[in-house]
Amino acid sequence: MKNSKYKESRKLLKSFLPYYKKYRFTLVCDLLCAALTTVCELVLPMIVREITGLAAENPMLITTALILRCTLLYLVLRIIDTAANYYMASIGHIMGAKIESDMRHDFFSHLQKLSFSYYDSAKIGTLMSRITNDLFDITEFAHHGPEEVFIASIKIICSFIILCTINVPLTIIMFAAIPPMIIVLSFFNKRMKSGFRDSRKQIGVLNSQVEDSLLGIRVVKSFAKEEYEQNKFDNGNLTFLKVKARVYKIMGAFHSSTRLSDGLMYIIVVAVGAFFLKAEKISAGDYVAYLLFVSTLMTSIRRIVEFTEQFQRGMTGIERFTEIMAIEPDIKDSKNAKEIKNVKGEISFNNVSFNYGEGNRDVISNLSLNINKGENVALVGPSGGGKTTLCSLIPRFYDVTDGEILIDGININDITLRSLRENIGTVAQDVYLFSGSIRENIAYGKEDATEQEIIEAARLAGADEFISQLPDGYDSYVGERGIKLSGGQKQRISIARVFLKNPPILILDEATSALDNESEHLVQQSLERLAKGRTTITIAHRLTTIKNADRILVLTENGIEESGNHKELISKGGIYSQLYKLYSAE
Repeated sequence: MKNSKYKESRKLLKSFLPYYKKYRFTLVCDLLCAALTTVCELVLPMIVREITGLAAENPMLITTALILRCTLLYLVLRIIDTAANYYMASIGHIMGAKIESDMRHDFFSHLQKLSFSYYDSAKIGTLMSRITNDLFDITEFAHHGPEEVFIASIKIICSFIILCTINVPLTIIMFAAIPPMIIVLSFFNKRMKSGFRDSRKQIGVLNSQVEDSLLGIRVVKSFAKEEYEQNKFDNGNLTFLKVKARVYKIMGAFHSSTRLSDGLMYIIVVAVGAFFLKAEKISAGDYVAYLLFVSTLMTSIRRIVEFTEQFQRGMTGIERFTEIMAIEPDIKDSKNAKEIKNVKGEISFNNVSFNYGEGNRDVISNLSLNINKGENVALVGPSGGGKTTLCSLIPRFYDVTDGEILIDGININDITLRSLRENIGTVAQDVYLFSGSIRENIAYGKEDATEQEIIEAARLAGADEFISQLPDGYDSYVGERGIKLSGGQKQRISIARVFLKNPPILILDEATSALDNESEHLVQQSLERLAKGRTTITIAHRLTTIKNADRILVLTENGIEESGNHKELISKGGIYSQLYKLYSAE
């Protein structure tokens, strides 16, 4: 069990060490400064020993020249120590912050690569905790880790060697007290690591809960559920408090044991040293030097104790970091994937089947479908028939379980994800606008868009008129998730974004179903302009919006049950006809 945990810690450290590579010069300088501060600290007991020894032998031996030499030596050492400490506290910390920044970059970059299937069950609040709190702890660990281990090693080894030259028996007795301290520390270390891990998990849960409650604040208030949300938060907050209280109890025992060990070591040196002094096996100067070295050693051990807490926080952070980094994205480029250019927009489904995971039934089963260049195809049918799933397979938000999807005769698995998705535009029912200005949200469709291009996209989307009437025009702040705009306004901005992207393939996923009649009419006009000349797949809830589609497909659990234009399907008197009559009656 111990060996397993040691291997686990070693593996975690091994995954973390490459982040030092860019900063190895800074790290070497930091360790050199650490060595200088340690040397400065170890010299003082030797100076005091020299003076005390001469005083015990003959006070007349302590000359003014000797005092001035010792004073000058210690002054120079203190200046060196001050400069070295400044470097460690500033440049060393900046190195840690840079490593944190690099890790945060890698973490966020990895999150961008993870597939929809991961986010289907992930808690955003927990991820936020990992990318902020956990990585901050790693910063402190990255800076202080090598430093503290290096300083402690030098102090213990050098102290042992120096003291052995003075009195071997007393040195061995003094250092024999260190292993029991290490055993005690190890015992509490294991419990602290477990506690910190639980603490990190709970703060992630709490963050997720707060995010969920605040983002849904309008629902909370409309249902008068403030008290319910407060109670839910208080329960989570209390659980977090209990976890932290347990950790602090362990920490209290940890520090108390260290102070007890500290006192015991002083007692050993004072008592045993006094007997040696009485037996004239040690001089007064050596006795004083031992007491000063004990102080130096205990300061070093206390720093190790303090660092142990930091180490456990850092290791917990690294562990949680590597947990996410180890998750492989379900959807990624194949080795031979190539960019697709000059896309015409022909789409083919060949015997496609799909399910959302082991044990789930097929949402789509053995489906074959050809969509011609520039064709406007509408998908209708009952909920659960696989309409949205079918459209999610084209840009590879999910991979098919069986069969293949082709664009212009090329298997989408052989196309790079970036170029595939750059050629597909999506307008969904649930519009997401980023916190920022209207201009920034429209320009999301094309990063290097000019002002004129942004305005033209907005005009084509039917958004320019209402944007111009806003006090700040295109610089108007949309609020969190576009909350300051109406549903129709948000939808037209999302359409402008796609106009700017100018993709040859367009997916409209119930883009007007959540709008009122007036907004629907305006948005529908924008969508018709957007769809012109593009291969368009429309998922429709309001059947009047797809009457002019080139082809309408009725998709159910059994697959495509009907296909044809509006007139043909109405004349058949089948599923579509019944759905249309039902919708018209409503």
